[in-house]
Amino acid sequence: MKIAIASDHAGFTLKSHLAGALAAQGHEVVDLGPDGSDSVDYPHYAQPAAALVAAGDAERGVLVCGSGNGVAIVANKVHGVRAVNAHDAEEAEMCRRHNDANVVTLSGARLSPDEADAIVAAFLATDFDGGRHARRVNQITAMETPA
Repeated sequence: MKIAIASDHAGFTLKSHLAGALAAQGHEVVDLGPDGSDSVDYPHYAQPAAALVAAGDAERGVLVCGSGNGVAIVANKVHGVRAVNAHDAEEAEMCRRHNDANVVTLSGARLSPDEADAIVAAFLATDFDGGRHARRVNQITAMETPA
């Protein structure tokens, strides 16, 4: 699977861990930075990663900042992205099954590498259930389209 990944300085260490782990699992990882832990502004990294997912140039996205909230807000500004800040593997599974989330965001300050690995594994392994959930996702998509 092709995965876009990015962070800010607060998420850099966890992002680097995840990029390596995903590549070792055979995923094609597109790391959009940053390349170090110097202070940066997360919108400059989260938006290009989300845009790759929205354009279909990456199947999923993984974004990391201190809380996971800032990058989620940025990603959700990109038409076609449904980003969820997941705190555990069950939440990651449900956001895929019910919301067809295509970007997961994580807290670099609160999650251990093992916890993040489990969240991302659940996020990547879970399919969208469709059915009644598709109706709701379609309603969300309609809100993104100008009248």
